[in-house]
Amino acid sequence: MTAESFEEEIRSPGLVDGGRPAPGLVDGGRTAKQPSVAPRSSQDELVAIQNVAARLRAAYPQADAATVEATVGTAYGSFRQARVRAFVPILVERRARTILGAAARAAVVEATTLRPPPAAGSGP
Repeated sequence: MTAESFEEEIRSPGLVDGGRPAPGLVDGGRTAKQPSVAPRSSQDELVAIQNVAARLRAAYPQADAATVEATVGTAYGSFRQARVRAFVPILVERRARTILGAAARAAVVEATTLRPPPAAGSGP
């Protein structure tokens, strides 16, 4: 797709070459309603996400604060197209907790795994 065709698509959504409606947009002679785009995040949602990050930093003190922030940011980004925004903060928290919990468990396993004894003759 060229830049010109992309701009044309933006100006006339749902139309393809020659001004024909794109497949799937015509229903019984009527053009189907275009899907609405989710509005930008509200201030309340952003505050809720900041609170999620604060709770997770407290719940996972062994994790670096930047790691927690990045995990929350990634989880939040995965819901950017969600049309129903009411549950986004709790879904972000659940996803981030799952990721951080798995990382914490992996760190514990790694720290407690028995390492094989050094080979004979390789010691001081």
